[in-house]
Amino acid sequence: MKRKASSVRLGARLVLEDGSEFIGWSFGKARSQAGEVVFTTGMTGYPQSLTDPSYRGQILVATYPLVGNYGIPLDKQGNMILDEWGIPVHFESNRIQVAGFVVADLCEEPSHFASQATLSHWMEKNNVPGIYGIDTRALTERLREHGVMRGKILVEGSREVTFDSGDISHPVAEVSPKEVRRYSPLSPHSPRSPGDGPVPRIALLDCGAKANILRVLLNRGVEVIRLPWNHDLSGIEYDGLFLSNGPGDPKACGKTIATIRTALNDTRPIFGICLGNQLMALAAGADTYKLPYGHRGQNQPCIEVGTERCYITSQNHGYAVREDTLPRNWRAWFENANDGTVEGIRSEKGSFRAVQFHPEGCPGPRDTEFLIDQFIQDVRQYMAGGKK
Repeated sequence: MKRKASSVRLGARLVLEDGSEFIGWSFGKARSQAGEVVFTTGMTGYPQSLTDPSYRGQILVATYPLVGNYGIPLDKQGNMILDEWGIPVHFESNRIQVAGFVVADLCEEPSHFASQATLSHWMEKNNVPGIYGIDTRALTERLREHGVMRGKILVEGSREVTFDSGDISHPVAEVSPKEVRRYSPLSPHSPRSPGDGPVPRIALLDCGAKANILRVLLNRGVEVIRLPWNHDLSGIEYDGLFLSNGPGDPKACGKTIATIRTALNDTRPIFGICLGNQLMALAAGADTYKLPYGHRGQNQPCIEVGTERCYITSQNHGYAVREDTLPRNWRAWFENANDGTVEGIRSEKGSFRAVQFHPEGCPGPRDTEFLIDQFIQDVRQYMAGGKK
């Protein structure tokens, strides 16, 4: 149930590895925590951001000044609400993934019909610390000038931590499922009829897939075979391959890259999102690099190469594809209108495509969700006559 924040406030500091400090107040769990400090420019969607597996182990800074005003949507017992497939309705995974949360102004008395807890109470219950009352504009400016860096939230009276204590050796392995699971599309929301033909089978290489990826696929009447990040495709009967988002450096996913490289020798369609875009590029023979401060938020403009079409997209990534390393028969598909970075790649031979942004972004703009429809159409065409 809803609970007001305690009137007793503990002081807290956010310390960056360059020596700069930001003084504020503790909320959530009163504990110190280290992690890579990154910022997001989204105006809403903090429950989804905090549970996004791509933020695994990072300290997230919200640039929007007021956070917590609509509370946390839970059931009356304080649990996540699940849909008919057991997928969280209002979150992107079944737990908070960030190491800590930094906000300018924290709303302690939310107002929303679906709210069953304050942001602070939810974070406290999940052992996640936060700090508020600091100048997030100055903090964001520093991160833009110097790039992302390690930091630590130090709460008054709690144990000291080191900058590297929050490091995670393989974040993808932490957020990927441990076993194979199949999801049936047969639901009231599935836009199928008995005359639609065989149900497409999509193998989802899950490196930390956001919940809405599963939902948008299942709502399109396909079967999803959800695979761990290091699972190969031998013995898996599928019609199309979907590469998910996920945290960290794509080069750490050697087994996934090898699996995709083998799949590129096949004719079954492949579509990737976010980390999946980088993994496909590496499998094709291109290179990736770390961005100074990444692209995170719901307002990133992307231009489709060769056209004047610009889409506003939802993004969360710290790495990008190096365009000049794309091999023959591969080309950039989208580019970022702000900095010119590659926002998607495609092969000129075969139905192999990937984008750096999130077509299924929820909340956020979903103008590019048609790309998932295109992928499903490619899969159906393959099933109808393109199999080899």
